[in-house]
Amino acid sequence: MDEPTANLDPESAKTVREFILDLKKQKKTILLNTHNLDEAQRICDKIGILNTKLRVTGTPQDLEQAIKGRITVIEFAHVNDVVLKALKKLPLKNLTIEGNKIMFDVVDLEKENWTVVEAIVLAGGHVNTVNVMGSTLEDVYLKLVRETA
Repeated sequence: MDEPTANLDPESAKTVREFILDLKKQKKTILLNTHNLDEAQRICDKIGILNTKLRVTGTPQDLEQAIKGRITVIEFAHVNDVVLKALKKLPLKNLTIEGNKIMFDVVDLEKENWTVVEAIVLAGGHVNTVNVMGSTLEDVYLKLVRETA
């Protein structure tokens, strides 16, 4: 199927997706060509990303984890200078501070997040939440396209 939901109104697109999912339940093989990565992620068991040639294949989950592009977001009750100084001593990639939140790239989730939370607490900071935002298929696609450009 080539772009089966392109240019369809939302109701028609949903009907087409449900039809494809029904075929999937019947164990039918479906080749789906789409630029809609969100749709591909919801429908497909296995995905191939093309850019002149086939660059990568895998399950949506495997592809998302392959680039290890996770971002940690830590929210504080209040960010003070002592906490900021402690954070700036850590080897964090792409550290961003926005109001009472910090964000940074994560490679080793357990080790890095624990180190950061420990540094914050030792500096007298109070952590409200720690969230990890994972990579999306769009992130994978853009990384692959940029690497081959």
